[in-house]
Amino acid sequence: MATTTNTTRARARRRTTRRTTTRSAAASTTAGRAASGRAAGTRRRTAATRRSTAAKRAAATRGRNSASARRKRSTAARRAAVTRAEQALTPVDRVQQYAERAVLIPVGAALETRDRVRDTVNDLVSTYSTRDKAETQLRRFERRGNRARNNLEREVRRTRTRVERTLRQRRRRVERTLNRLDRRRTVATRNASSRARVASAQVENLSAQVENAVQGGITAGSELATRVQDAVLTAS
Repeated sequence: MATTTNTTRARARRRTTRRTTTRSAAASTTAGRAASGRAAGTRRRTAATRRSTAAKRAAATRGRNSASARRKRSTAARRAAVTRAEQALTPVDRVQQYAERAVLIPVGAALETRDRVRDTVNDLVSTYSTRDKAETQLRRFERRGNRARNNLEREVRRTRTRVERTLRQRRRRVERTLNRLDRRRTVATRNASSRARVASAQVENLSAQVENAVQGGITAGSELATRVQDAVLTAS
């Protein structure tokens, strides 16, 4: 009886283990399929986005090319129309056209000048029509003049500082050069004095040697003369 019960329990455990393993495998398969599906969906969306972007760019390029072609055709048509109109003119028409232009150009220039003068006067009137507007305009001029003065003062200060700095640098360089020259002159003077002293000592030594030699020669001559006299007296 106990053996049967143990066998039944073992079978039940094996069935439970098989079911757990089957469920785990099924869950792993489902997760893998879901991940694969998500990856495929991402790839499809990326490809669709790329195709849409490429299509938009192609459409924009075609639109720009079409607009450029239309502008070129329109310009060419206007030029052709002007050329045909010029070619259709007779000499009389050309003379009449030139005469009309000679009259209309000064008239248009005079009207344009009048409009500009009128606009200038209107601007002045609107600007200085009241005391408040005039004071506002004057204050604006004053502020602008003050800014110009401040800018000029800053520029002058900067220029003066730059010039003073340059002069200081040059003065320091000149002073350093003069100091180097003074040091070199001092060294040269010292060397010349030392050489003069050495030369003087050498001359004095040489003079003493010459005097000693002369004195020795005189002494030797006197001794020789005395010996000669003694020898002569002895011989007599």
